[in-house]
Amino acid sequence: MNVTFSQGRIIANQRELVIRLEGAARITLQAMVDDIRLIGGANVVTASGSGVNWSVCLDDETQLAELAEATGIAVESR
Repeated sequence: MNVTFSQGRIIANQRELVIRLEGAARITLQAMVDDIRLIGGANVVTASGSGVNWSVCLDDETQLAELAEATGIAVESR
C-alpha cells in the first residue's frame, strides 16, 4: 500500500511500515508492524520498541483507516 499525505509518503504491508518525509533532510522512518500503534482521533502513527521511538500525525482518519487495513493493526481510540 502506498499513501501520500501532506508531509510525505507512507509505504506499508503486513510486515513493516516506512514513512518518507519530504523536505531537505529527506527523513525515512521505518518500523516492524509489531512496534506500531495507530491512534484514532488524533490520527497518529507511533512506533515504539526494538530501539525505535517516533510518531507522525497524518492528515485525516481516512489515511489512518487505509493504514490499518494494509497492516492489519486496529485503530485505538484516544
